[in-house]
Amino acid sequence: MSAHKNISDTVTDRFLRYTAIDTQSDPSSATCPSTEKQKNLGRLLVSELLEMGLLDAHLDDFGYVYASIPGNTEKKVPVICFCSHMDTSPDCSGENVKAIVHQNYQGQDIILPDDPTQIIYMNDHADLKNQIGNDLITASGLTLLGADNKAGIAEIMDAAQFLINHPEIKRGTIKILFTPDEEIGRGVDHVDIKKLGADFAYTVDGESAGSIENETFSANGVKVIIHGVSAHPGFAKNKMESAIKIASAIISLLPKATLCPESSSDLEGFIHPVSISGSVEVAEIEFIIRDFDTELLKSHELVLEQTIQQAIKVYPNSSYEFIVEEQYRNMKSVLDRYPNLTQLGIEAIERSGLKAKLQSIRGGTDGSRLSFMGLPCPNIFAGEHAFHSKQEWVSVQDMQKAVQTLVNLAMIWEEKSN
Repeated sequence: MSAHKNISDTVTDRFLRYTAIDTQSDPSSATCPSTEKQKNLGRLLVSELLEMGLLDAHLDDFGYVYASIPGNTEKKVPVICFCSHMDTSPDCSGENVKAIVHQNYQGQDIILPDDPTQIIYMNDHADLKNQIGNDLITASGLTLLGADNKAGIAEIMDAAQFLINHPEIKRGTIKILFTPDEEIGRGVDHVDIKKLGADFAYTVDGESAGSIENETFSANGVKVIIHGVSAHPGFAKNKMESAIKIASAIISLLPKATLCPESSSDLEGFIHPVSISGSVEVAEIEFIIRDFDTELLKSHELVLEQTIQQAIKVYPNSSYEFIVEEQYRNMKSVLDRYPNLTQLGIEAIERSGLKAKLQSIRGGTDGSRLSFMGLPCPNIFAGEHAFHSKQEWVSVQDMQKAVQTLVNLAMIWEEKSN
């Protein structure tokens, strides 16, 4: 069966409706969801899903949205899940987002009106050259837009509505999962895999139209606690050993030409300090360690610990703690066991008229952890660009292609089943 070409343009309306709701997550909060306001979007999504006729749609206490699109085929089709996250990044405000639709983009730099210093330069955004004639959506310059990942949510919702409206499209049962707190690394902490009841999944959280990703970083966090020696500053000679100064020395001694985000790309990993706090007596630095090769995480941690030892050796009465926490692992080791999962994603993309691009993510997704929880899960494009920033943008036409891709996936899984 050929791809449907007449998917109606409701994805834009949905997206604009969702971006108006502040869903910023908070890494300092211990609750789930980390911010209660994420449930505001969850409640709206449940209401819309119920209106579509998905009668099991609900929001649980942890802020997860579950729903099922019933199958309508005699075939035995694996149950697939479409997943996106509701929260937006803590890196940039998501309050009072004013989304702007720039129709018929013609290659110009886009000056965001509420802060004219925020300019989306065509030369800085490679994919803008592919957007001539398309309609772009940005924020106004004071906030992020929220395309990461409300574009994915809008696309899943639109695909669900289309499938419900077109019962002639044969499909197996499809599950929908919307998660909180992905941006702070806790997006699947409380997901109920058994209740979800899916065999395979696709996160819809990728960048350029046509991309599909089956590989992520492997990730550890390292907390370094430095114990210095405090003394009255007026009487500190030969006594004080400032934990703040030791922490500063550690950071200044870190590699700069390699092993840092500013100098790495493609499949290169890094050591990155993400926060620092403390006093003369005790200081704390939090690092993230990343690499596509899980085995290399240990060697990066060794580089970091050797750097700490070099910095602290001139402070003989000070000490440090080095605490490693596993965060997530490269999902490719799981997905390589299910090559058909990614291949069907590629076929769905190409049926929508795009050239599929198999890529690696220099980061992680909910799919990383879902894959290791028994739900293999590559990542499909949502069309989001410049995420976590005030210059975030998305193309209406790319979102439409993502909807088409999801509808194609439902069709293809049914076609290929017995």
